[in-house]
Amino acid sequence: MTIIRTTCTRRQAMGLMAVTAAAPLAAGITENASAQETTPRKAAFKQSASRWCYDKIPLDEFCLQARAIGLKGIDLLSEPDWKTVIDHGLEVSMANGPGGIPDGWNDPKNHETLIKASEELIPKIAAHGIRNMIVFSGNRKGMDDRTGMKNCAEGLKQILPLAEKHNIIIVMELLNSKRNHKDYMCDHTAWGAALCDMVGSDRLKLLYDIYHMQIMEGDIIDTIREFHPYIAHYHTGGVPGRNDIDETQELNYRRIMEAIAETGFTGFVAHEFVPSKPNPLDSLRKAYEICDV
Repeated sequence: MTIIRTTCTRRQAMGLMAVTAAAPLAAGITENASAQETTPRKAAFKQSASRWCYDKIPLDEFCLQARAIGLKGIDLLSEPDWKTVIDHGLEVSMANGPGGIPDGWNDPKNHETLIKASEELIPKIAAHGIRNMIVFSGNRKGMDDRTGMKNCAEGLKQILPLAEKHNIIIVMELLNSKRNHKDYMCDHTAWGAALCDMVGSDRLKLLYDIYHMQIMEGDIIDTIREFHPYIAHYHTGGVPGRNDIDETQELNYRRIMEAIAETGFTGFVAHEFVPSKPNPLDSLRKAYEICDV
């Protein structure tokens, strides 16, 4: 079975990363990990990082450094990488699902392929103790949003009984259609929440990507407060540019994380930004500290 991991946009974004020297990353990895894992954390919720943002670092090394920083999981992984991450004592915080961003569940022509792939994938995900599988609405391609929503609901309803049986959350990602994913349908939180209501199952939730939703609708904290019952997972990213979530961008991520914690959220906040520091792990470490509320 072929699972499409990421979009062109994500792969292209990786090319924006500064080329990192292998030696500084490899030197002292084990020693640093052992020393830093004892650092106490507040941990109102769990943090993870999207693998594609750190693909230059071998996965074993990245897992060691992620644990040293304090992360509890790695995000957006396909089946070949699951065991490696789990063997390092980390969770696969989001498994890649079938299909890709442009061709998703809003087109009935895709349903047969997506349903068959989901039926094969969901039991494997559950067998590895993974709880979240990502899905995408697909692009509009001239389709109106209400029709697309009905089509998504019709297709997703056919895999939700299996997801319920295996205790898996099917997570629809919110993406911006203004800059990165032109024509993507699930580009507003209200649309995603309405889809969840139409499906009527607690096995379908949303991935609220803060970067994408700041571009599309802003009003981040109040939107989180209003729609948090629909949200199973969060992604971070600096605006503009999808780089570090520090003082170089327009969002106050510390306050956003406090607002997420105030909702009682205990799932994963995954960092999905393109690091701008010479050593990308310095960017990730800083992001962890900002979000440790």
